[in-house]
Amino acid sequence: MKAHIKYFLVIIFFLLKTKTALANESIKIGLLAPFSGEFKYIGNSVIGSTKMALKKINNNNIYILPRDTRADNLETIKKVEELYIEGVRIFIGPVFNRNLIGLDKYEDAIFLSLTNKVLNNPKNVISSGINANSQFRAIKKFQKKNDLKQTLVLIPNKDYKEEIEEAIKDSKLNSKKIFYYDTEPTKLTKQIEKITRYQIRKQNLADEIRRIENSEEENKEKKLEILNRRDTLGKIGYDSIIIADFDESLKSVTTSLLYTDVSPKNVTFISLNQWFDKTLFKETASQPISFPSVNKGNFDKFNKEYEEFYKEPPNQLSLITYDLVGLIYYLLRQNDFLVDEKIFEEKNTFKGISGNFQIKNKKINHVLNFYKVEGNSFIEIF
Repeated sequence: MKAHIKYFLVIIFFLLKTKTALANESIKIGLLAPFSGEFKYIGNSVIGSTKMALKKINNNNIYILPRDTRADNLETIKKVEELYIEGVRIFIGPVFNRNLIGLDKYEDAIFLSLTNKVLNNPKNVISSGINANSQFRAIKKFQKKNDLKQTLVLIPNKDYKEEIEEAIKDSKLNSKKIFYYDTEPTKLTKQIEKITRYQIRKQNLADEIRRIENSEEENKEKKLEILNRRDTLGKIGYDSIIIADFDESLKSVTTSLLYTDVSPKNVTFISLNQWFDKTLFKETASQPISFPSVNKGNFDKFNKEYEEFYKEPPNQLSLITYDLVGLIYYLLRQNDFLVDEKIFEEKNTFKGISGNFQIKNKKINHVLNFYKVEGNSFIEIF
């Protein structure tokens, strides 16, 4: 009996010693980003946020090994090969979706890419950006909260339209119609006229003015005065419009909608994540416009800390990178600091500064907040 107890204690001691050794073993994480060339400002910002995250973690056994990809696919593969030979099996990056080609060769490595595209990626790549799935889940929640049941979805003919289509399908978004538009301004306006029944509504107004003019109705002059101040008459058939676009292209769409007498005062305008773009404050006629995004309070706090540390503003991707360092450390701790694919397969939730991550089956989804632009403010909805 004593022999069995002694043997059991030896096993326990061995396991505890092994676990301690694993916890003390250095963990190498590759960082793949452009540190030279056209996009070096992204790489510099990403590595800056990585240093901030490491300082916060305060664990000398975690090493970040940065490598310059130059935003080039061949260069990316070359740097991955170098780090792989050194034993690196977890990578943050690459930044761009186009640099993922060939990474499936490294089957036992995991790449936490900063791209927000999820379709047709190698199986060992996890998209960590604010993807369309995360955004449309938040939009669906906004729809339900505001009882929006007649939604028009406007999708530009751009390279990410398939991502939008898949996200709409996966989120089971309540949409009445999906319309694809051309981003060329003159074509765009004509397409918006068609989808909003502009010419019909304009003719409705002309017909009603003519009818009242030829009638003997009471308050005839007052009614005509009101009608003559209008541009159209009649509803467009939608209570909300999702514009899956950004920057100047988004503004072109809202301008076309306003031209066709569709205002956010009577139809809810929704867009995708705008990263709190303050140029939207100038678009007063397009307000309010709502969008899903990361937690603004944390976003502002991170930007402030970054600027205090580096004396310049960060790129948006640095917020994601900061959280990824924390996420990797959190999952490694849960896995006794063993680096394997399992840590990204089991269902897990991680609270980062950008908000909550949901991890399952090598997929990351962000649980987003919702905001609206009104005046010179971003107002939180949920």
